Amino acid sequence: MRIAVVEDDDGVGDALVDALTEVGHEPVRMRRGTDVLLGHHEMDVVLLDLGLPDMDGLEVLRKLRTLSSVPVVVLTARDDERSVVRALRGGADDYVVKPARLGELHARLQVAARRRHTTSDSAADKLVLGDIVVDLVGRSVEVNGRRAALTTKEFELLANLVTRRGEAVSREQLMDAIWGDAYVAISRTLDVHMTALRSKLDRPGTIVTIRGFGYRWVT
Repeated sequence: MRIAVVEDDDGVGDALVDALTEVGHEPVRMRRGTDVLLGHHEMDVVLLDLGLPDMDGLEVLRKLRTLSSVPVVVLTARDDERSVVRALRGGADDYVVKPARLGELHARLQVAARRRHTTSDSAADKLVLGDIVVDLVGRSVEVNGRRAALTTKEFELLANLVTRRGEAVSREQLMDAIWGDAYVAISRTLDVHMTALRSKLDRPGTIVTIRGFGYRWVT
């Protein structure tokens, strides 16, 4: 597994990287909260310290959960009940107090990654949504039997919405998934692509705008 080791203490971070490498994983060392917010792509699991230099780890967790469902195991010296409850309610898959026994930590990382994998919905290769057919593998769309000529970004936008149909998807989630960075000032780019997608589908009401948050596919 590719594991983001988010730890600012070099002694602890280096030890974790060495230990995880020895058991066959690919740890990626990160020292700040912003590092994991920008670099969580392609990670199978995140190992998150709460005492980070740029922002509190609970804030990092909150922001990460607006972007991704990547499994998160908190590893911290904080052993008070309030921190544990806040982390788990904030989206952490597990909570481990330092110093951690490496065998146990390894097992918890594996369980968190496996649980998220087995509970996530696997998208079908082809989705039929009324008279709209979305071929996720062939990356094509038909509306009422006719091919809709979508650009690459328009298709990715559509795919993100239809595979999570009925769910409110934030603008940040869409920007992060499609352009790779939720914090780049490209909101106008998202608006332009959304307008073009709606026009090409020509199915008013299928993509609902949630004011101040994002969008939902409702069919």
